[in-house]
Amino acid sequence: MKTIWETIIGLEIHAQLNTKTKLFSPAPNQFGNEPNENISVICTGQPGSLPLLNEEALYKAVLFGLAVGASVEPCSFDRKSYFYPDTPKNFQITQFFHPILKGGRVPINIQGRTKEVTIQSAHLEEDAGSLRHFSKFSGVDDNRAGCALLEIVSDSCLRSPEEAVLYAKAVRAILQYTDVSRGNMEQGHLRVDANISVRPLGETTLRNKVEIKNMASFEALRKAIEQEKERQIQIYEANPAASIPSSTCRFDPTTQTLSVMREKESSGDYRYMPEPDIPPVSIPEEVISRLKKELPELPEKRRKRYQKELGLSEEASLLLTTDKHLSDYFEQVLPHCNSPKLACNWITIEFAGRLKEEGKTLLTADIAPQHVGQLIDLIERNVITARMAKSLADEMVQNPQKSPEKLVEGNPDYAPVANASTLDPIIEEVVASHPQSIADFRKGKTKAFSFLVGQVMKQTKGKADPATVNLLLHKKLDCKP
Repeated sequence: MKTIWETIIGLEIHAQLNTKTKLFSPAPNQFGNEPNENISVICTGQPGSLPLLNEEALYKAVLFGLAVGASVEPCSFDRKSYFYPDTPKNFQITQFFHPILKGGRVPINIQGRTKEVTIQSAHLEEDAGSLRHFSKFSGVDDNRAGCALLEIVSDSCLRSPEEAVLYAKAVRAILQYTDVSRGNMEQGHLRVDANISVRPLGETTLRNKVEIKNMASFEALRKAIEQEKERQIQIYEANPAASIPSSTCRFDPTTQTLSVMREKESSGDYRYMPEPDIPPVSIPEEVISRLKKELPELPEKRRKRYQKELGLSEEASLLLTTDKHLSDYFEQVLPHCNSPKLACNWITIEFAGRLKEEGKTLLTADIAPQHVGQLIDLIERNVITARMAKSLADEMVQNPQKSPEKLVEGNPDYAPVANASTLDPIIEEVVASHPQSIADFRKGKTKAFSFLVGQVMKQTKGKADPATVNLLLHKKLDCKP
């Protein structure tokens, strides 16, 4: 009998905190500056320099913990020793023995059901620098060195690449809604490590895991897990007695391939020791209570509100709320139109499709939310037809600063044809050309009537007023609308 394999996945999500300065240094936490511009004697490990803990980073970590229902713990910092060119001090300050957060749950929606992914712990640590590779040499950029990270470690409760991606997206959304992290993966604000093993369904013991490091896109995460899952299954099916060594891999998004970097280290290899220059930290209860009151509407609550109050489908609500910036844009569109469903459709499908060809999104295209709302309002008031709205959206993409009302004003292409004397001959021709559709309609097939309306719209190149066409066509067929 063919073996059914179960995939065991745990994620470590490294979120760069949205703080003004670094975790232990007054150097600015900014993206896009010239190499080695945002550095100080502390983050570059100069002799005699001492770390000073950033209070803002502590509070942001607590805010995330409250959002996922984690326990806020007394914490301390430790040194993790390793030697690498982008680690100026040759050790990293992290929280190994006593992390600031323990527990927590993040709901994900998969195939119509809700699954709660449990968090093991989350701890603060400083980021490493980065290597810049050129044609003849490599350089070290320490701008990122010392930036505050929150590493969120899930339990090994994910069972598919799809679940892993949904969980990572849900965590990013919570980080964005609470303003704990910008969550921009292209700028390195969010990086994901995945720990993967497989076992026959029903087996309870865990086999050796392989860790894939530093994935910077959800698509890379999905593909890497899928590849590693298939690789492990092939090895075990070829040799049931095989033992896959614990190792660390990297996924190359350009070649779409995995490669082994090194054998997996144990905690002993890092020679963890308490950080002597930073005392233990305990967050006062009054601070926790204050931060709890500052929690905003979280993505799960907003998703349910969209379904209950706005009538959006679960799929549409999830699509909007997974990205806070997109959801906020949607919220700004709503006051300018009356149909949340139509607003959702234009934001997530119509404009998203057009802007993808331009390599942009609504958030980067400079199209104001009120302009999208005005476009929808023009459709709702029958000032333009749905076909015209698509052409108008094309113009808005090319002229993002112009309002749809300005683009429509005085333009004959956006004047719906509602004159009966103009439409009657076209309706006559359509009725005469489609006797079978007439017969089907008289037998009660309502789709046949929609087909006839569509033919009239086609003849008028989408300019006919749909309400007038319906009325005249019903009159022609001698029936009530």
